[in-house]
Amino acid sequence: QVQLVESGGGLVQAGGSLRLSCAASGRTFSSNAMGWFRQAPGKEREVVATVTRSGGSTYYADSVKGRFTISRDNGKNTVYLQMNSLKPEDTAVYYCAARMRYYSDYATDPTLYAYWGQGTQVTVSS
Repeated sequence: QVQLVESGGGLVQAGGSLRLSCAASGRTFSSNAMGWFRQAPGKEREVVATVTRSGGSTYYADSVKGRFTISRDNGKNTVYLQMNSLKPEDTAVYYCAARMRYYSDYATDPTLYAYWGQGTQVTVSS
């Protein structure tokens, strides 16, 4: 079982930056591929970025490529999402998610993630 707790959301003006953190419980964090997802009102949950178990490979949605950076620190059981050049359309609840241990690193479908945090609100004003 993995428990995830996100932090770092808030209100920011367009063009600003935020850094989200997701702290994971347990001693097997390095065995879980991780992802950040977001859900805006009235829309489906969508992938933002994913990172492999080692942290050596990442995936980004086209909408955030070049602006967001996902990273992880396996020694601290934490995954991060650095968000720069934020736009009003980035406004959403952001969720951290983990795959089951040893499952494939490469998954962008939220239904393939077993563990979820409670979410953190990011609001970007124009």
